[in-house]
Amino acid sequence: MGTLPLFRLDGRVALVAGAGRGIGAATALALAEAGADVAVLSRTPEQIEEVAEQVRGLGRRAVAVPADVSDEQAASAAVGRCVEELGQLDVLVGVTGGAMPRPFSDTRDEALRKSFERNVVDGVRLVREAAPHLARSEAASVVLVSSSTGHLSGRGYLAYGTAKAALDHAVRLLAADLNPRIRVNAVAPGAIRTEALEVVAEDPQLKATLEQHTPLRRIGEPEDVAAAILYLASRAAGYVTGQVLAVDGGLVAPNLPMPFPDVEPE
Repeated sequence: MGTLPLFRLDGRVALVAGAGRGIGAATALALAEAGADVAVLSRTPEQIEEVAEQVRGLGRRAVAVPADVSDEQAASAAVGRCVEELGQLDVLVGVTGGAMPRPFSDTRDEALRKSFERNVVDGVRLVREAAPHLARSEAASVVLVSSSTGHLSGRGYLAYGTAKAALDHAVRLLAADLNPRIRVNAVAPGAIRTEALEVVAEDPQLKATLEQHTPLRRIGEPEDVAAAILYLASRAAGYVTGQVLAVDGGLVAPNLPMPFPDVEPE
């Protein structure tokens, strides 16, 4: 049958959480281009309806599901609506999380708790709610979005990096729990030109710093990550599970050093 058809998702249904913009929106469109019908989920109805309309423009079915996945009941209802309206669930993509860099001395308990909840609990919750539906698929795949910060060390990233490192291992543990019916993998992006990075990317000096500290000498695009997610979601990655795929331009250290002060003795 050749290799290229392995990347097709014809007859499949995908749910993309965090699909209102950036990586999530690019992923929803990439999966639709590959033939999947897509449920797009986010807290912002206007954004996901726009993405859903673009999916329909590609000739695929789409449903916009406004929901806050930090709420357990809302997450369960969102997954249920996807299955009810599109008939099945084969692929789950979770684009959840985030946290701002901050000095270690300002990283209080609440910041650590919130980062863990947003970056680990929300993603695992989605998988738990989707797993019974995914288990009915002959080609079930979960792809969670982690970060290069989960395996790189840099000042100011304690809360975010620790949570993403936990997510990386959660992916390995989820794969063990859900084998052999459901594959579970993650992508770990570096600096990607999303709304969160736009302020940095618009500053010529900061943009140059990012590029100079990235081996491929450019900022990534959402489509770079979406292509990796498509691979992991498709039969092309049918023998891949429990893996975290770096999509970061070759980083070996964070490419935006934080100018935070040293901790001084009292």
